[in-house]
Amino acid sequence: MSTVKPSSSTRPKPEASSLRAATSRPVTIISTTYASTNTTLNPVAATIVDFFNNLLDQIPLPRWAIYTIFAAGVLLILLCCLCVCIKCCCRGNKKKRQQKKDEKISMKGVNGKTTTALVQPDVGDVDYGSTRKYRGKLLYSLEYNAATSELMVGIKQADSLKAMDLGKSSDPYVKVYIVPDKIKTCETKVFKNTLNPGFNEQFNFQISKASLLKSTVVMQVFDFNRFTKHNIIGELRVQLGNVDWNHVIEEWQDLAEPAKFEEENLGEICFSLRYVPTAGKLTVVILEAKNLKSMDVGGSSDPYVKVQLALDKRKWKKRKTSIKKKTLNPYYNESFTFDVSFEQIQRVNLVISVWDHDTVTRNDAIGKIYLGCDSAGNQLRHWADMLSNPRRPVAQWHSLLSAEQVNSTLALKKKIPLPSKLPF
Repeated sequence: MSTVKPSSSTRPKPEASSLRAATSRPVTIISTTYASTNTTLNPVAATIVDFFNNLLDQIPLPRWAIYTIFAAGVLLILLCCLCVCIKCCCRGNKKKRQQKKDEKISMKGVNGKTTTALVQPDVGDVDYGSTRKYRGKLLYSLEYNAATSELMVGIKQADSLKAMDLGKSSDPYVKVYIVPDKIKTCETKVFKNTLNPGFNEQFNFQISKASLLKSTVVMQVFDFNRFTKHNIIGELRVQLGNVDWNHVIEEWQDLAEPAKFEEENLGEICFSLRYVPTAGKLTVVILEAKNLKSMDVGGSSDPYVKVQLALDKRKWKKRKTSIKKKTLNPYYNESFTFDVSFEQIQRVNLVISVWDHDTVTRNDAIGKIYLGCDSAGNQLRHWADMLSNPRRPVAQWHSLLSAEQVNSTLALKKKIPLPSKLPF
């Protein structure tokens, strides 16, 4: 029996099959080995990653938005921690500084024999900056002419005055008088919206050398208010007996708190003025008064107002209001019209006086004030405002002065003679 050997074309080649097996097997083994290695080495990490992946998949936002929100939250937490740390550090430094300060201030064992105790003032004598109010300073001058018995008081200027208005400014003017007589009161012009006014005004007072040595000149700086009480900023008091009159005195002094021992409040009055040049009509409306001085025993008064015109320093025309019973704050709103030509208005003085009516005895003058082209201070300002605003009423409050002061300053003569008695 013959044996047939397979040919080379039909028999598989062992080398090729073994090579293919060898080539494909390592790939399968390597991939299986890596998978088994990752699963067996980090099971906890894989669990956490899967948890977070599932959690992120449940949030209805894209991954980039979730990562941005997470980063912002982490940054915010870091900033909060940083702020807390800074605050704690600052608090610690502050405590250390306070402890050092207390150690420096603490002077244990100090007694009356030490230098510190000798120069240290008492607590009551310390003028603390928080309680002291700086009111500004005033430049004034004093000169006395013995030949004419005349004292000349110059109000030059003020500087760094205390602001009294809401706009951090003031409307200052200066009132000058001499005590104890106080027979004359002078006022400077009002300067609007300034804390450094330049007054450059001089006032003359007739006073003997004997009275001069016992007198004191008072210079008070006020803040002007048209419809309310004028606020005092500060004052200077110069005792004339201590002044060297061999030369002119000119110096700056800080304003002090005003003294109140010789102040006599007579009250205030509000009235309006209106002048029509074409018609020659002067209208005075007495509106009201307040805080009048009590003249009756019961602590009240029965006030009325007298309106008087003086032409060329002579009494000319007068009218008066009704009487308000038992009040110190009367309200009138009464109008009076006078015929005053434009030529006469330059020579007219308006005298407003408040009187207390008495049925049995003589009426008493509570206070007085006068306006005109030769007046001063607030009175001159009111009169000038009336002339510069024709046909328009201008109202203003005024502080009443004593009748003696106004009479001595105005120095009215006898009533103007009647036309029938004129020497023609």
